[in-house]
Amino acid sequence: MALTKREIITIAREDLAERMGVGEEEIETISYEEEDFPNTALGALEEDEMAGEMITSGYRLIFDAGGEEYEYRADGEQIRLVNFGGSNFLIYE
Repeated sequence: MALTKREIITIAREDLAERMGVGEEEIETISYEEEDFPNTALGALEEDEMAGEMITSGYRLIFDAGGEEYEYRADGEQIRLVNFGGSNFLIYE
């Protein structure tokens, strides 16, 4: 079953709070927008990961934690953290 918008935001906020070592109440949702990505990994491949080269519709989420912005991408089936410490992470599949 595909994740809902609320579930996507909740999972991503929980992940970022854990990574940052802060409470979820310290994570602010800045935006949640529809976007088309260049591949099935939502344009956020992990190291050595392969993905189908096809336009994939999904969402770009931006959160603020401690004055810094963090980007997640989701498509209802997966959630990815983009360029966190120089790497991409698949956090839900």
